[in-house]
Amino acid sequence: MASVSREKVLEYHRGGKVAVRLPKELRSRDDLTLAYTPGVAQAVLAIDEDPDAVYDVTAKPNLVAVVSDGTAILGLGDRGASASIPVMEGKAVLFKSFADVDAWPVPLDACRVGGGNTGPTDPERVIQAVKAIAPQYAGINLEDIASPACFEIEDRLDAELDIPVFHDDQWGTAVIATAGVMNFAFLKGKGLGELKIVMSGAGAAGTRIADMLKAAGVEDITMFDIRGVLCTSRRDLSRQNAVHARDVAPSLAMRDALKGADVFIGVSAANILTGEDVQSMGEFPAIFAMANPDPEITPEAVAAAMDGRRYVMVTGRSDYPNQINNVLGFPYLFRGALDVRARTINKEMKVAAANALAMLAREPVTDQVKALYPGERLEFGQGYIIPKPFDRRLFVEVSFAVAKAAVESGAAKLEVDLAEYRRSLERRAAERA
Repeated sequence: MASVSREKVLEYHRGGKVAVRLPKELRSRDDLTLAYTPGVAQAVLAIDEDPDAVYDVTAKPNLVAVVSDGTAILGLGDRGASASIPVMEGKAVLFKSFADVDAWPVPLDACRVGGGNTGPTDPERVIQAVKAIAPQYAGINLEDIASPACFEIEDRLDAELDIPVFHDDQWGTAVIATAGVMNFAFLKGKGLGELKIVMSGAGAAGTRIADMLKAAGVEDITMFDIRGVLCTSRRDLSRQNAVHARDVAPSLAMRDALKGADVFIGVSAANILTGEDVQSMGEFPAIFAMANPDPEITPEAVAAAMDGRRYVMVTGRSDYPNQINNVLGFPYLFRGALDVRARTINKEMKVAAANALAMLAREPVTDQVKALYPGERLEFGQGYIIPKPFDRRLFVEVSFAVAKAAVESGAAKLEVDLAEYRRSLERRAAERA
């Protein structure tokens, strides 16, 4: 991306990246009477008589709101609601392109403490705004909302709405990273419960990665934030962080915690890890250095430090192997959730998505994917533990796993023949190929 000029990027975005597509054409007087007056009154009455009819006679069942207040845009920080629109449009493009989900940007202005376009998020105002627009949508994807407000907003909306609410900055990275850890454990020949993991970063992404890993079976995680180790003696920890605090000395340094560790996971800051830190880890370690745009340690530095030893390297960047890319998750989490009319995207559904991703990476890569990544060796192993975003099998495998988990965990409102649902996904995937 560094070689692409600003002018080329702005030209690509000129006019926006989303538009309204009409599935029913308006070509005659009869069409007009059906689309609007007087015919539309019958659809109104049908919903009034049976509220669930909104899923039959409107666009709602396949429509997701991509909501942001612009307080944490990418790595750019608080830039306001208007500045968030290009990212929200981009998210809508990914929803449609990868999972055929119709999504629409919903930037929320002045949802701040004291009003204005920038400043701390007012969780209550965001919550009330989203609840007010929710009748149109079958799901809410929260995006780029700063911590700690994002935790309260997602938790409250998930509890108070009967549609899925998912903050991708919290859970997207968590789902994909968990898939990577699953496959690293498989390669290492250890169970998830046997891994020793050290984490740097305890914000929205870091906290949810820890939540996900524990839900999947990991037991030993030592987390660090800018103030040091998350330990039980600290009194400055949030409710979300406190559940991951350990009974260790507050003076414990990350370099000491890393000695003998199996996995390092970073969602913090550039260049905080040294070659000596990596060398001190256990035999055949994994380094998930996911700070963007610059990782906690570069792949080149890890290669030099390891000097021929086996290891797994993961980043958040597309110019290195094993990229943690959220597009592997959120489109299919919503696809599966929408298709069974799920009330929520629960832990079972997220773990199922991670499992499906991990299992797909172990399958032989298709010629279609290989053609898109010439020069890369796409065989399951140290350099390939996470599927590529353009693998069309994701549409079937991850969506199905999520829907199945929703049905089995009681989150689905529809009764679904899972075998037939899988066949329908396969047909849709073939049509989209």
